[in-house]
Amino acid sequence: MNRSLHPSNLLLTGSALALALALTGCGKKQEEEAPKVTASPACVAAGDDCKRFTLLHTNDHHGRFWHSKRGEYGMAARKTVIDGIRKEVAEQGGEVLLLSGGDINTGVPESDLQDAEPDFIGMNHLGYDAMAVGNHEFDNPTTIVDKQRDWSNFPWLAANIYRQVDGEWQLYFEPYKLFEVQGLKLAVVGLTTEQTAEIGNPEFVQGLKFTSPQEEIKGILAELEQKHHPDLVFGLTHMGHYENGDHGSNAPGDVALAQSLEPGQVQAIIGGHSQLPVCMEGETGEYVEDYGRDEACKPDRQNGTWVMQAYEWGKYVGRADFEYYGGELHLANYQLVPVNTATKFGSMYPFQMLTTRDPETLELLRPYQNKGQQKLKEKIGVAEQDFIGKRKVVRYQATPLGIMIAHAQTQLPVPADFGIMNSGGIRTTIEKGPIRYRDVLKVQPFANSVTVTEMNGTDLKQYLSKVAIKTRGSGGFAHFSGIKMTVDCVARDVDITSVGGKPFNLADTYRFTLPSYNAAGGNKYPKLEQARNTGFVDADMLYQFIKEHKSLNPMDYDRAKDVRYTNSRSPYGCGG
Repeated sequence: MNRSLHPSNLLLTGSALALALALTGCGKKQEEEAPKVTASPACVAAGDDCKRFTLLHTNDHHGRFWHSKRGEYGMAARKTVIDGIRKEVAEQGGEVLLLSGGDINTGVPESDLQDAEPDFIGMNHLGYDAMAVGNHEFDNPTTIVDKQRDWSNFPWLAANIYRQVDGEWQLYFEPYKLFEVQGLKLAVVGLTTEQTAEIGNPEFVQGLKFTSPQEEIKGILAELEQKHHPDLVFGLTHMGHYENGDHGSNAPGDVALAQSLEPGQVQAIIGGHSQLPVCMEGETGEYVEDYGRDEACKPDRQNGTWVMQAYEWGKYVGRADFEYYGGELHLANYQLVPVNTATKFGSMYPFQMLTTRDPETLELLRPYQNKGQQKLKEKIGVAEQDFIGKRKVVRYQATPLGIMIAHAQTQLPVPADFGIMNSGGIRTTIEKGPIRYRDVLKVQPFANSVTVTEMNGTDLKQYLSKVAIKTRGSGGFAHFSGIKMTVDCVARDVDITSVGGKPFNLADTYRFTLPSYNAAGGNKYPKLEQARNTGFVDADMLYQFIKEHKSLNPMDYDRAKDVRYTNSRSPYGCGG
């Protein structure tokens, strides 16, 4: 059977299925009829031989069960969008599967403080059929992981995560799920980035084994063919999409996976992890620059396999409409359907154009949103200007926010000489104006302990020669406070000038702070056996620091020039 996808059958539409509302003459909202995705002429000609089905997908939810303060995204509006698509597809005789690319955990205090219960309850309500296991599912102990699985009415899929049971390595999760859709047998295979062993919380992943997805899928495909004979196979992954497979210091992602397969073995890979709208510019293998909600979206295609990802936080619902006839699968339509998402120009659509929020979903999730609000609203200080914490900034250059966090962690009862903060632990911006407890938890949601380590100058120089060269763009890219040095990215060496305001001496001993995540080897940092857990949690130290200083200005922490990079394409760090 030839299962290849035909690019000639890809019809690209923009955001035609967004539910639009318009004002009538008397000021009331009126729902407009959205254009329907109809069968292609070839499908119509095939008659009953043409089977139509739709895969909907989201990824990297990160606790966003409730809409933002600007009314963006949220599971209630997502429910409206999904229900509308389900109704349309059903009326035309098709069927729908709803899939998640993982990372349900970590990102919003209301979710984090409740172990993401509202998110999994919400996913049940929206009718998810399966999810890939994300690396952030392991921000919690496995006791929480197991509790969350019990809450879920859908399977967690990962064919490459193992845990020891009675001394033997066994799969922790289901490797795949079979679905009967339009008389076709669909196999959905779950895979998780093997880099979870390095970027997951070391305290919680040390008893687990993450194997190569490229190796595991070979055995899974053989097992499927031998036992189940599926008509079609889809990958549901949390591995990341990287242009032309160039993953840098990240583990190989979806593109490398597709390139490792024989053409036609896997029809499409629906992914997550890199948190991107995977919309490609022609056949270049590169992304459409500054993708906006009103543009068409063409997914990537590698080695005969379509690769899809729907950005993050439920801002979009990915919609892939497939037609199967003549023994071949055709992608008839693909689009990212916005869920009250800002335009490419950064402004929201008028209120009357917003997708309505499903009342039943709001009623279900509102108690979770209200829980703990009083503590989260506590005002602890004021930011005189924005402390930028955007992923695309803090992972590529040292910022006042990262430097301030590193400095705050040095303020122990016996202060440390300098601090190091990994950029992957900085999750959002502290905006100009009042700073509340919830803002701190959004910046540092992982509840890492702060460790302190003592090293002589010789050992410190060797240690920093491995940490300071972490690639720009990776979560390991480091922010420093209290140290001046020059980093040679080619020689992979550092020349330290001063520490804690004093000239550096190889014979002296120095104390520095580091999140427990990195001290335990996270982000491929050298493991620090001598690191001492201070008992202080990172967000609590930032909370206390802000509360003590009251008014904070980013200019006071604009010390990026204290660390200079040479022999690099960028003056801001090693790498691109």
